[in-house]
Amino acid sequence: MNTERFWQLVNTARVSEEPLHEALTRLLTARGTEDICAFHARFDQLDTVVDRWDVWAAASLIGGGCSDDRFMDFKAGLIALGRTWYERAVRCPDDLAEHPDVQHAIATGIDEAVFYEEMGFTGVRAYGRVTGDEDGFYPAVDRYRAHHGEPEAEHHDMGEDFDFDDVQEMRRRLPRLAALCLKDIQA
Repeated sequence: MNTERFWQLVNTARVSEEPLHEALTRLLTARGTEDICAFHARFDQLDTVVDRWDVWAAASLIGGGCSDDRFMDFKAGLIALGRTWYERAVRCPDDLAEHPDVQHAIATGIDEAVFYEEMGFTGVRAYGRVTGDEDGFYPAVDRYRAHHGEPEAEHHDMGEDFDFDDVQEMRRRLPRLAALCLKDIQA
């Protein structure tokens, strides 16, 4: 599945009346196991692109901290925001300060739209609906990758590591998000 088709599916699901993860699961289920595995392989590639320290720092600001598991949910949430916002976050994670869901999460602490765990499991659920066997999903994705010559995402350079607890550093690197999230904290 090419990147264009991936984003078409996400955008079609985004305009559905259903929650995004349910609409996407339904769309993938209708396409069969080959496309489900292809979708997940592309999802993993996009997830790896935003697996960076500066993006993690943005997640930490937005979520008031961010564990490894929460960062996985955040990366899935970036994909759920759609192509335009995903690509903006790739270029400049600080741009997320302008997104209404991010602003809402910061203001209310209700951040499921941004830390979107269910989005990361749409392929598993769709595969399970088609085959009756969710446990077979990841081996099927591995077989898909091997058959299509698509390598699994490997360790990569996450960029420069820095201290997320250093208020001055966060303000320097992510000034707009820091202004929203750290306004009551003295440096």
